Amino acid sequence: MLSDYSVGYVNGLKTDTQYAIIATLDKIEALLIEKNRRYGDSALSPVRIFSKADPAEQLKVRIDDKISRVASSQSDEDEDVIIDLIGYLVLYMISLDKKKETGLNK
Repeated sequence: MLSDYSVGYVNGLKTDTQYAIIATLDKIEALLIEKNRRYGDSALSPVRIFSKADPAEQLKVRIDDKISRVASSQSDEDEDVIIDLIGYLVLYMISLDKKKETGLNK
């Protein structure tokens, strides 16, 4: 199912690959929105009980973990490591944009 935003592009698409790109990104969008709804904004606004690392650094740790699972062909049946990895990379991009906006970029 395409998001309302993507529906406007469908009529102008020329290849099956272009349609597949939109459909895949919509699936990732839906996953990220659902996880954000379920877990709150914990990826970009962590509670910092134990770790004092900033969100971008914490996301890098999660990304490393997912890459390790991909490299070792390790995943649970109910986990799609590739989609999770892409989701974390999207959140990492957002965290970098937030750093730039707030002038906290080091």
